Amino acid sequence: MNNTILVTGGAGFIGTNFVLQWIANTEARVVNLDLLTYAGNRRNLQSVENDPRHIFVHGNICDDALIASLLKQHQPRAILNFAAESHVDRSISGPAAFIQTNIFGAFTLLEQARVYWDSLEPEAKTAFRFLHVSTDEVYGTLQPEDPAFQETTPYAPNSPYAASKASSDMLVRAWHHTYGLPVLTTNCSNNYGPWQFPEKLIPLTILNALEGKPLPVYGDGLNVRDWLFVEDHCAAISRVLEEGRPGETYNVGGNSERRNIDVVTTICDILDELQPDSAIGTRRKLITYVKDRPGHDRRYAIDAEKISKELGWHPAQQFESGIHRTVEWFLAHRNWVDEVRSGAYHEWIEQNYAGRFAQ
Repeated sequence: MNNTILVTGGAGFIGTNFVLQWIANTEARVVNLDLLTYAGNRRNLQSVENDPRHIFVHGNICDDALIASLLKQHQPRAILNFAAESHVDRSISGPAAFIQTNIFGAFTLLEQARVYWDSLEPEAKTAFRFLHVSTDEVYGTLQPEDPAFQETTPYAPNSPYAASKASSDMLVRAWHHTYGLPVLTTNCSNNYGPWQFPEKLIPLTILNALEGKPLPVYGDGLNVRDWLFVEDHCAAISRVLEEGRPGETYNVGGNSERRNIDVVTTICDILDELQPDSAIGTRRKLITYVKDRPGHDRRYAIDAEKISKELGWHPAQQFESGIHRTVEWFLAHRNWVDEVRSGAYHEWIEQNYAGRFAQ
């Protein structure tokens, strides 16, 4: 059987980490399709650029002819869909891209996967999998006393981003129940770690704190997220791909609920220890509360008991160890940071935060 997988969005944050981990741990080939939008970066994949097992293709998951061609040419045993617009603030200011990529893109992949799967010989058809990577944000928000999200929690998305991912999840479900396509879905909590584009909370805080810039914290800073180290997430996806039951959903969490303000202060303290700067002083004084995001969900929490019991996966990193590794990675990769913080990035930061500091 062909031991090739097709990964979409493999030059983005989570996709990059998955591709690098997969190449390091297996002998399989990876066909890596990415549109290279603002958050996709081929430099992330420099270490496997000349590896014959990694085949990079610049293209769009909405291009049905391209998808059909790649499936016919490479005959993968699995498709893993990481490709997505994923930043809530961007979805609020410009939802159209999220509808296009997250919904229409998922539809295009599913349809081409169905046609391809129908054409396979019985053994390859039985082995084939379509794995869709999603988010805990599809479940909506939790109150402090509520139990964590389970796979059976009703969907209640509250942002354009979450709604677009919920829509794609429902498409995946429908293609399984209607056509029999052997799908798998993972819903993860907030990821952090190497290669994360610096508009998200943790890398933004690290970089601003290094430079003595204000550290924006939405609202009262008490919003809670479950933080998952990206390498743990990628290991979970590999486990689901190989051992998950078709048609099932698996929640993937880090067992590390933290308030946003505590995440920020932890980063400040680590940087004060690892890279003290007398001109800046204690970095906690840089914390600046800003106007909250519209419709900001109060709390997310993942119950990962299903993947733990059924597939034996557990996160290797707790937040304290993972955040240290993340800060150290950003300190060691300042050239990468400087390259990705392009003019477009600075324009976005200005657009998103300029009006908030006036609170």
